[in-house]
Amino acid sequence: MYSQKVMDHFLHPRNVGQVEHANGVGEVGNPTCGDIMHIEIEVKNEIIQDIRFRTFGCAAAIATSSMVTEMVKGKTLEEAEKITNRTVAEALDGLPPVKMHCSNLAADALHAAIRSYHEGLKDSSEQ
Repeated sequence: MYSQKVMDHFLHPRNVGQVEHANGVGEVGNPTCGDIMHIEIEVKNEIIQDIRFRTFGCAAAIATSSMVTEMVKGKTLEEAEKITNRTVAEALDGLPPVKMHCSNLAADALHAAIRSYHEGLKDSSEQ
């Protein structure tokens, strides 16, 4: 049912936890399945220096959270904003159709963290 990459990221998730100096935080959930993803990023000079996640959910939700952190660590915000549900699923060698909504959550949580970072910059420039 799941690819070897999905199982590897589920059993050995990368970048779990909290970012000590996070300047962007995103959290999304799916009330239908109960999955909740929380992603924190530390950005310096428009590059994601650190990214961590905490996810409550199924194997696919944990695997997609882990994979999205691997995909964007060290990337620019512009590169990270191009991540989609499809690119996350493809990086994991696919997901069962019934689990595709989980990869949507990983990309959505990442995008929410990036928005949070931009809002923080805007707020600090207005002071």
